[in-house]
Amino acid sequence: MILVLVTLSLLTVGMIMVYSASAIWASYKFHDSFFFAKRQLLFAGVGVVGMFVVSNIDYWFFRTHAKKILIACFILLVLVLVPGVGLVRGGARSWIGIGAFSIQPSEFMKLGMMVFLSKYLADNQKNITSFKKGLVPTLGLVFLAFGLIMLQPDLGTGTVMVGTCVIIIFVAGARISHFMGLGIVGVAGFVGLIASAPYRIKRITSFLDPWSDPLGTGFQIIQSLYAIGPGGLFGLGLGQSRQKFMYLPEPQTDFIFAILSEELGFIGGTFVILLFSLLLWRGIRIALSAPDLFGTFLAVGIVSMIAIQVMINIGVVIGLMPVTGITLPFLSYGGSSLTLMLLAVGVLLNISRHART
Repeated sequence: MILVLVTLSLLTVGMIMVYSASAIWASYKFHDSFFFAKRQLLFAGVGVVGMFVVSNIDYWFFRTHAKKILIACFILLVLVLVPGVGLVRGGARSWIGIGAFSIQPSEFMKLGMMVFLSKYLADNQKNITSFKKGLVPTLGLVFLAFGLIMLQPDLGTGTVMVGTCVIIIFVAGARISHFMGLGIVGVAGFVGLIASAPYRIKRITSFLDPWSDPLGTGFQIIQSLYAIGPGGLFGLGLGQSRQKFMYLPEPQTDFIFAILSEELGFIGGTFVILLFSLLLWRGIRIALSAPDLFGTFLAVGIVSMIAIQVMINIGVVIGLMPVTGITLPFLSYGGSSLTLMLLAVGVLLNISRHART
C-alpha cells in the first residue's frame, strides 16, 4: 500500500508540473496549453492500468519467459535503427511509432535485460565468482545491448541500463577485484565514447564552465540554475515560473525538476526527494523479503534503475553532472519512460505479495 500511495503521489505531482511547465510552450507551438498534459494523462492512465495488471501476474511468469522478453527487446533495438522504421528526434533514432504516439525500445530493454539477468544469475549464482564463467557472459550480453543503444545514440539510457545491471551482478556475489579491473577498462571506454562525439565533449566542457558558452552548450544548465535560484525556500508559487517562458528549452522533460524548484522552492523539491526516498526504501524492503533469488535480484534491479535515474537527473539539473538527457521518473513528460516505470512498480508490487513474513 505504501508503494502504491507513493507512486501515485509522484505521478500526481508529475501531472501538475507537466502542465505548469509546458503550458506556455504548448500554447505557442500547438495552440493548446494542455497539449502535453493531455498526452501525459493518457500515458499515466495506460501505465497505471498496466501497473495494476502486472501486479496481479505472478512474477515467476517473467522468469519463465525471460529469454523471449529479451529477444523481443533486441529485435526492437535493431528495428529502431532501420531507416523508415525508426523515428529521428533531436538527432537520435530512438523511437518506433507514428507521430507523438511512439515507443522507445531502449527504455524497455532496461526492464527486459533486468528480467533476464535476474533469472540467469539466480540459476547460475555459483558461477558468478568466476571471471570467465560468470562475469564475462553476463557483462558481454549487457554491453551488446549497450552497443545497440549507442548506435541510436542514447548514452543516458545506456548508462542507466549498464549501471543497473552492474548493481544486480554485484548483489549476486561477483568479486570486487573483478569489478575493479573491469572498472578501469570501463572508464577508459566511457572516456572513448565521449571523445568520439564532439557534442559530448562540449557537454563536458559546458558542465565544467557553462558560462564559457552561455548561448550554446551551457545554455540549458545556466537557465536551469536561474530557475532554481529564485525559487528560494517556498518558491514563486505554482504556475509562476519565469524560465518556462521560452528560456529553458522544453522544460516538461529532463529539466522539470528545475521548474518544480522554481515554483515550489526548496520545500517542494525536498518533498519530491523524500517521496523518492520512501519509494526506494520500500523497494529495498521488498528485495530483502523476496522468497527467492530471482525476486531479490529483480527487485534490486528495479530499485537501482529508479535510483540511478533520479540521481542523474537531479544531478544534471543542479549542475553536478553533465547534461545526459535522462528523464525524472514519474514526473517528466514521456510515454515510454513513464509506462516502463509504472510497469516496473507493478512487478515490485507482485514480488511484495509473495514476500516472506
